[in-house]
Parts: sequence; C-alpha cells; structure tokens
Amino acid sequence: MEASRSSRPPHKRPENSKAIDGVTVPVISLSQPHDVVVDETTRACSEWGFFLLMDHDVSPGAIRRLKEVGEEFFNLPQKEKESYANDPSSGRFDGYGTRMTRNLDEKVEWVDYFFHVMHPPPKVNYDFWPKNPPSYRVYIVTKIEEIAKRREVTEEYNVELRQVTNKLLELLSEGLGLEGKSLRSGLGDEIEFKMKINMYPPCPQPQLALGVEPHTDMSALTLLVPNDVPGLQVWKDGNWVAVNYLPNSLFVHVGYQVEVLSNGKYKSVLHRSLVNKERTRMSWAVFVTYASTRSNDRSYSRAH
Repeated sequence: MEASRSSRPPHKRPENSKAIDGVTVPVISLSQPHDVVVDETTRACSEWGFFLLMDHDVSPGAIRRLKEVGEEFFNLPQKEKESYANDPSSGRFDGYGTRMTRNLDEKVEWVDYFFHVMHPPPKVNYDFWPKNPPSYRVYIVTKIEEIAKRREVTEEYNVELRQVTNKLLELLSEGLGLEGKSLRSGLGDEIEFKMKINMYPPCPQPQLALGVEPHTDMSALTLLVPNDVPGLQVWKDGNWVAVNYLPNSLFVHVGYQVEVLSNGKYKSVLHRSLVNKERTRMSWAVFVTYASTRSNDRSYSRAH
C-alpha cells in the first residue's frame, strides 16, 4: 500500500505539524519521597495529562518478555495472524486487526494491532489469545488428581501492572485532597485491563501518514510501553511534543474517566503516533477502565 493512499490533508500532515524543539515531557520516579511523588504526579496530570514513570513495580524482565512475545506474534505468517481476526461489525473486538486499508474515502492509519481483555478473568476470552508464541497465554493443565495453572508472560505483566495502577490511583486521589482509595472506588467494584499491541510497519512516506490519528483515551488511565523507535507525540500549549524513549519506563496517559472523576483537574491528553521510514515501531498499551459492555471496546481497539 502506498503512503499517499493513507495521507491526510496538507495542514494535518506530520511534515506541516512538527513537534516543538526543546520541550520534554515530565519524568517521575517512584523512588522519591512520597510527598514529592504526589506533588509531581498531580502537576503532571493537571498540566500535561501525561508523564513517564520510573522505578515502578513492573520488572524489566516482565517488560522485556512482553515485548518479545508481541514481536513474535507479528512476525508470524499473515495467514496465521488472520486466523485471530476480530469482527467489529458483529461486536467482537478481541483479536487481530488492521487499518492498512485501501479505501480512499477513509482516514487511513498505518497500523496493525492485536486487542484483548486481560482482566478480570470472567471477561477474558482466551480463544482469541495467540497460541503462538505459546508463552503468550495462560494454560490450564488438568490431570486426574491435579489442576495446575502456569502463569505466562502476559499474565505476569498483568499482575505487576495492576499493582502499579493501584499506586497511581492512590497518588492521584491524594493530589485531589482525598483518601487514597477514592478514585479506585469511583471506578467501581471491578476495574478492567485491556491490552492493545500496535505494530506500525515502515512507511515509505512518513511525512504524509500517521500511525494513529490525534485522539484522547476513553479509559481512566492508559499505561504503555514502546519499543525504541520514537513516534508518540502529545499536545501541550498549542504544540506537539515528541516523547523520547526511556528504557523500562511506563508512559502514563490520563484518560477521560479520570478527567471526569477529578472534576477536570486532571486532563486527558491529546496524542498521536507517527511512523518511521525504515524501522518498525511497536507499542503495548493497557487501558485501565471501569467495567463496560463489550460494545465500548470499539473506542479502545481504535486508540494508540
């Protein structure tokens, strides 16, 4: 597919809306004193709606393994990937999808993706988790006298990320002058975690195309890890700001639900994804959201 088929009007092209130089996004370390972390997190979410989180509880090994199995999936033959194809027209958003469409009447985005619910267990449909690589998913092994459960890569990441999410919601609650569990309670009894792996292949004309259009997330928070190919940009004070890669950091986006729960003090961040001419860019986004109907997954499967 030619990039010109996926380009947008001149004033919306990356070449004519470049990121501003000399501005960097906030970086927050959880190793700092608690009151400093609360202050920095509150300021970042109020002024940016976005920050990079360091020294968190998601291990570098879990992040590395998550990336490895995601890359392995997208390196599979196209026919095998398509065996997991989603079907948004029937309300099934789990699975593999692409927006490398040739429809000239659409705003085309340069991205393939894989979407599925990670938590809670009753909402997880393992039928649409990849069988290859085998370590991607959780297996239940049943024997006559024993049921053994082996936690694999994605579940390992899921467990550690939920711990970080609880910490972030506590910090944001304290930043509002509330008890630590306030925002968590505001999201309801059961928070959902939804994974979307994005694969942006090399684009012959990256100055004309976007990986994902500018948007804000409908989630409470979005926690993302990228590979080392830059491309994410956030909107700040009338300009796009490029987000640099920082190994083992979590990219934290404020979503619409937290903006509402904070009465607008925390801002959901407008962001977009650019593509690269020579290298594949990938990102692993987890949307943290209140319990929703399956039809709400449409917005998450189109984000990032």
